[in-house]
Amino acid sequence: MNGENFTNYFNYFTEIEEHFQRARGTSLFLLSPLDWALLETWKNSGVPLEAVMRGIDQAFEKWRSRKSRIQMVNSIAYCAQAVMKEAQRLADSGQGQAAENPEKGDASPFPPDAIRRHIEDASKAVEQAGVDFLPVKESLDQILAGLPEISSNLEELEQRLAGLEQKLVAIVRAKQTDSEALEIRQKLESHLRPWRSKMTAPQIAMLEIQYLDRAVLESAGLPRLSLFYLR
Repeated sequence: MNGENFTNYFNYFTEIEEHFQRARGTSLFLLSPLDWALLETWKNSGVPLEAVMRGIDQAFEKWRSRKSRIQMVNSIAYCAQAVMKEAQRLADSGQGQAAENPEKGDASPFPPDAIRRHIEDASKAVEQAGVDFLPVKESLDQILAGLPEISSNLEELEQRLAGLEQKLVAIVRAKQTDSEALEIRQKLESHLRPWRSKMTAPQIAMLEIQYLDRAVLESAGLPRLSLFYLR
């Protein structure tokens, strides 16, 4: 993955969020956990940014063409069918690569100081979560000790952070009671139920994984470690 594609990897999320907000006409609208999980699923599946943008536009055009619009579009999941149709159309035409963003250029998307603050904050949050998470904190501190050299390869850094995040998820799940795990599953099902008929089984399966990982970390007050969540 070269520098330009890695930048697009992160721009993917923010550009889709902003595009959806513009299409909806409400810039302060916040995406739900289901929405973010769906974006992660599309990104991991290689759905081009252009396909998502076009799918969102087409879904809103269809919604606005209706004579009766009782409810506002409150989820990116509403656009899922249109997005997948656009992804297939691009693939059929040989244009299946993620769209480039000429305005962003090839520069690193994250300043070194911002990366350091992100990992420092994550280390503190993981330490506060309890002794069970100390091995992950120690690994984060090792990354901090190796900055800025480690951050010169953002792809490798992201892979290391993703691996540590999965360790956090595994630790939390091992500590969960049956009732806690059931509650998260029930919330997932309540969010997914309206959209199950609009997505394929593989899409649903990937979305479930993304949603559950996110919910598990949030339930324990743990941060997302990916550089995407750097603020």
